[in-house]
Amino acid sequence: MYSKKITYSLFLFLSVLLLGSCAPAKDIAYFQKVNTKENTLKSSNAVAGLYEARVKPKDMLSITVVSSEPEASRMYNLVVPQVAEPTNQNSLYSQPTLQTYLVDNDGYIEFPVFGKIKVEGLTRSELEALLHKKLESAFSKESPIITIRFTNYAVNILGEVLKPGKFETSNDRLTIFEGLALAGDLTIYGRRDNVKVLREKSDGSKEYITLNLNDKNIIYSPAYYLEQNDVVYVEPNKSRSRSSNYGAAETFGITSLSVLLTLTSLVFTVFRLKI
Repeated sequence: MYSKKITYSLFLFLSVLLLGSCAPAKDIAYFQKVNTKENTLKSSNAVAGLYEARVKPKDMLSITVVSSEPEASRMYNLVVPQVAEPTNQNSLYSQPTLQTYLVDNDGYIEFPVFGKIKVEGLTRSELEALLHKKLESAFSKESPIITIRFTNYAVNILGEVLKPGKFETSNDRLTIFEGLALAGDLTIYGRRDNVKVLREKSDGSKEYITLNLNDKNIIYSPAYYLEQNDVVYVEPNKSRSRSSNYGAAETFGITSLSVLLTLTSLVFTVFRLKI
């Protein structure tokens, strides 16, 4: 009788621990209640067209000016273009070594010949158009090819993800799901309904944006597209929070108690069989 009670108590105890660590399916699935037949939702946060990142202070930009007139384009690059091969005159058309421009706190870069140019708030295409307009008079044969890239586009992802860390991308367009994919996705202990994004604005102020990955309307959130230097934090769920309250000693004690109960149950069972 005693062995049955002990065995039942042990089974009940372990079952409670197991159930307490499980998360309901509704807390895990992304994009819940999506109706494929519904019209595209409108939101004040929705942005028309494809997303384009805008330049902020402290951004690092690579800007190269290339044309078939190497003498004209050379003065607008920070370094001399790649040396041409003696037997191949077409190599003069090659792209020069990438150099970076640091956007200062006031949103300016120091560009060759023209000096300070305001770039804060511009997209790459807008900045390219601005430089084309400034440079068009310097080229007689054809318009130069201007290439601009963000060289420090990175986000930091912390908390309940498989691989927390800093992630860089060569593409200046990164959604929250693409960022989480780089971090190996959320663990089973991460809260999908309360993901925090810390963002620094161009004026230096900070804001927190909360994302619910379960919500189909997340695509209209201002943090759906991550901006350079965003910090994403995935909060642990209650199960993880409870388990963090137990240190190594408590964990060892619970394990020892479980083993002791099992041995006690076995002793009572053997003793009863002998009787």
